[in-house]
Amino acid sequence: MPYIEPAPIDFSEQNPFESMMARFKIAADYLHLAEGHYEFLKRPEKQVIVSIPIQMDNGNIKVFEGYRVIHSTVRGPSKGGIRYTPDVTLDEVKALAAWMTWKCAVVDIPFGGAKGGVICDPQKMTMVELEKMTRRYTANLMDLFGPDRDIPAPDMNTNEQIMGWIMDTYSMKERRTVTGVVTGKPTVLGGSRGRREATGMGCMFVTLRALDKMKIKPDQARVVVQGFGNVGSVSAQMLDGKGCKIIAISDVTGGYFNKKGINIPQALEHTAKVKSLLGFKGAEPIRNEDLLELDCDVLIPAAKEEQITSSNAGRIKAKIITEGANGPTTAKADPILDEKGILVIPDILANAGGVTVSYFEWVQNRMGYYWSLEDVNSRLERVMNESFDVVFDLAQDYKVSLRIGSYILAVKRVSDALKIRGIYG
Repeated sequence: MPYIEPAPIDFSEQNPFESMMARFKIAADYLHLAEGHYEFLKRPEKQVIVSIPIQMDNGNIKVFEGYRVIHSTVRGPSKGGIRYTPDVTLDEVKALAAWMTWKCAVVDIPFGGAKGGVICDPQKMTMVELEKMTRRYTANLMDLFGPDRDIPAPDMNTNEQIMGWIMDTYSMKERRTVTGVVTGKPTVLGGSRGRREATGMGCMFVTLRALDKMKIKPDQARVVVQGFGNVGSVSAQMLDGKGCKIIAISDVTGGYFNKKGINIPQALEHTAKVKSLLGFKGAEPIRNEDLLELDCDVLIPAAKEEQITSSNAGRIKAKIITEGANGPTTAKADPILDEKGILVIPDILANAGGVTVSYFEWVQNRMGYYWSLEDVNSRLERVMNESFDVVFDLAQDYKVSLRIGSYILAVKRVSDALKIRGIYG
């Protein structure tokens, strides 16, 4: 394909929605996307803000604010997690909803994108308060949720238990058990085997694919993992099992570095006991900021958004960046990383293992037939490897980064569906 110089874009590095839009605009320029389709796809279909009043354990009434953004239903029901954090914003949820649209399209599963959030600090709430808040949030969004409409899932500070409450609340209103209304459920409620490990396992599959492309053997690869939550810890565990040397890990308490390699089973045992890496003795303490800049073969930012910016991108020494988190790299950092020749596996591809197995869970719920762990993992490996190869080849054809290649693929799949469906009205 001929090279097309994208139009310049002015955007804020701090606004995640604008950062996402910058990548979308570049892909749209490469595809010569019709203006009407561009205008249609850049806006969420629905943005809902709800008040969630509950009676706290001390008897006082507290009102929380919640969001649900549906970005697209062009390719199927909208899909996306719900996060509970004190600092979640509507712009953040809008960006994450759009990322879900592109993520589902990259791995070619028949969902659109959505995201939800509630402004709260679950660490300061009791289980009773969390349950009340979750059920009221669900009740407020009953008209949106549904296995053929909008399907939530776990995200930051939400888990299997919270998905169970959402499923039960929805089912009570429907007067029947509706397992397919959420994914990421416990297996006793129709959850899929392998769902908890899926995002980290997907990161492992694409990382191994990238190492192979760069002629680096796994047992020669030094890996740094920022964030030792579900995604980061599973990625570290899986890559460690493939022979990679994990030289640094971190969480909110700080980073830990050992150039000879960290004993990952020991780190997992420590976090199981302490609930964090605080006090881990198997490595030297290091600041999270310095951890990102370590000399390594693979860097996996699996913490939060906007960790690699225009301020520190020039100091990144990794050969490969596998984005385990959503939006860990700002759009202004992209050209700096490209200039350095760093192969960035973007979030909408790298961490798509979670939504892929969520799709498997939804399929199993609708079939009423459940797969073995081996079946789930083998299907996940096929999807991730095939998706990586398609993106890699497309990026080479267009002479662009894997990130822009991913967006070109995703935007084309969604816009093609939009062309065929047409506009009702």
